Amino acid sequence: MVENKTLYVVGTPIGNLGDFSPRAAEVLSEVDFIAAEDTRVTLKLLNHLGIKKPMVSYFEHNKAQRTSEICKRILAGESCAVVSDAGMPCISDPGEDLVRECGNLGIKTVVVPGPSALISALCVSGLATGRFTFEGFVSVNKKSRKEHLESLINEKRTMIFYEAPHKLPNTLKDLYSYFGLRKLTIVREITKIHEEVIRTDTKTALDTFVDNPLKGEIVLVLEGAKEVETKQEFTLEDAIKMAEKFIEEGDKATDAAKKAAAISGLKKNDIYRELNK
Repeated sequence: MVENKTLYVVGTPIGNLGDFSPRAAEVLSEVDFIAAEDTRVTLKLLNHLGIKKPMVSYFEHNKAQRTSEICKRILAGESCAVVSDAGMPCISDPGEDLVRECGNLGIKTVVVPGPSALISALCVSGLATGRFTFEGFVSVNKKSRKEHLESLINEKRTMIFYEAPHKLPNTLKDLYSYFGLRKLTIVREITKIHEEVIRTDTKTALDTFVDNPLKGEIVLVLEGAKEVETKQEFTLEDAIKMAEKFIEEGDKATDAAKKAAAISGLKKNDIYRELNK
């Protein structure tokens, strides 16, 4: 089944090993070697399947060197499977660099589909699935984070984010600050024992989970902007909090008031006046 001089992009289970396909197992058993994000994690999967196969580590901090090494081996006649720790390689994962370089070198690339956290979360979110945008992890860098979230304020498609549990409280604060009251589905521990789907909204999630943080791997599915936003849901106090958040991130008071007014539907001058009391 496996061809020489070929890279196989193989999806692995998010949590439940029963989701691993027979085709994926066959490919891993037949390729010459496996490029794994974390060889220790992949070894557990291989042991479960009874497969013994040479592996090379391939992750964010060694991808520059390893991409070239892996491509040379494939061009010399070997076959390789690239896998991530969980889900599809290349999604918020350095595998995309390897695939890109294989394309540049004319190396054949074959995908072996498997579980994907973002698609799985979207499917159970209860939000619109016809059009969506995957936004990955929001940067912890203040400037990059601000630019990223500001660019999405008027995004009408459903938005999907990945988030680590210890960063969730700050992200929930930002989602409410930048997007106001929107439907939000929090999906955690997909396919695992403690899988949970929480269909809520940005304000309720903020009030509930900032002081009672969730655990596990988390996907956030956020409702897109509506054609006509509901303005009356915001109080002046809400708008002031939004403006104060923008000021903390480096905006001048006038700019912060203007942004908060755009989101809340309240008057800029009223917000600005309260900020300067």
